[in-house]
Amino acid sequence: MTFPVVGMVGGGQLARMTHEAGIPLGIRFKLLSDTPQDSAAQVVSEVVVGDYRDLGTLRAFAQGCDVITFDHEHVPTEHLRALEADGVPVRPGPGALVHAQDKGVMRAALDRIGIPCPRHRIVTDPADVGRFAAEGDGFPVVLKTVRGGYDGKGVWVVRDEAGAADPFKAGVPVLAEEKVDFARELAANVVRSPHGQAVAYPVVESQQVNGVCDTVIAPAPGLSEELSAEAQRMALTIAEQLDVTGHLAVELFETRDGRLLVNELAMRPHNSGHWTQDGAVTSQFANHLRAVLDLPLGDPRPRAPWTVMVNVLGGDYPDMYSAYLHCMARDPQLKIHMYGKDVKPGRKVGHVTTYGDDLAEVLDRARHAAGYLRGTITE
Repeated sequence: MTFPVVGMVGGGQLARMTHEAGIPLGIRFKLLSDTPQDSAAQVVSEVVVGDYRDLGTLRAFAQGCDVITFDHEHVPTEHLRALEADGVPVRPGPGALVHAQDKGVMRAALDRIGIPCPRHRIVTDPADVGRFAAEGDGFPVVLKTVRGGYDGKGVWVVRDEAGAADPFKAGVPVLAEEKVDFARELAANVVRSPHGQAVAYPVVESQQVNGVCDTVIAPAPGLSEELSAEAQRMALTIAEQLDVTGHLAVELFETRDGRLLVNELAMRPHNSGHWTQDGAVTSQFANHLRAVLDLPLGDPRPRAPWTVMVNVLGGDYPDMYSAYLHCMARDPQLKIHMYGKDVKPGRKVGHVTTYGDDLAEVLDRARHAAGYLRGTITE
């Protein structure tokens, strides 16, 4: 048997890190990228530059691939069904992936299988938003375009009908949700293979800044064993019921009265799982590859009591490489992961991970390194 070829649609940092995980296994990679400068296109040897929204491009790309997987959820569902009809293994398949593509479909499915979510419904115009608010606790409410949003984009918190006009300008259905009074955000990451094997990583706390993930703490500090087990059970149930193959991230609200509500789903490696590169026996990227190839899954257990991942965002300090001397000398255990992206203010250009026995120390080390790389800390 020859080593398989994995076709990855999307050339971002998730594809870059998944490719890295496949190198020790001898897994061959083929990449469909928007541009030759994309993060993964810089390191993968076989790159096809093309538009993932074009079915002909996808069909040509799939030739010679043993399986197709993704670093984003934006490939049109009907194109994925066409690939399956051509006999190409697509993982996760379109029947599963649509739940990460369309928030309305996702909410309906979670309701059907009994997974708790914020109160929600599809709304048609600002007046309907007002009716939705009146059906519950009133304004503010959260509005989301059902397709295309990420990292806080496509999401609005509106405080009255007059402020509810913008979401409808996109020309796609709009989902209204109650604004949850949550204590913190959590994420449950699981991986499932085609024959049904599944593993669950420790539940993590995900801290957001301006709608973008900033810090992930593994495991979530102070989370009871009961809630941790419930979060993992919910994620494994979703993976099974929606027939997910590969990595599934379930973003959760922990409410102030001790409940868990599902916020979002992602069916690919996810920012809340980046800590696993250095903090788990088997990373999310390696297990995603194992799953889409239907190999036995790896051990998801943590290597240390605490692991912290902090995203490195672009700022006004473009020469991050010159900061390596300080960061590496200050903390020889620090792990730096850069994505090969041009530095732009607010853009995710990398992340750092730290691990150890004392959470306060591990947090300080990670935040100091990320701040120094960005230029917001200078000593």
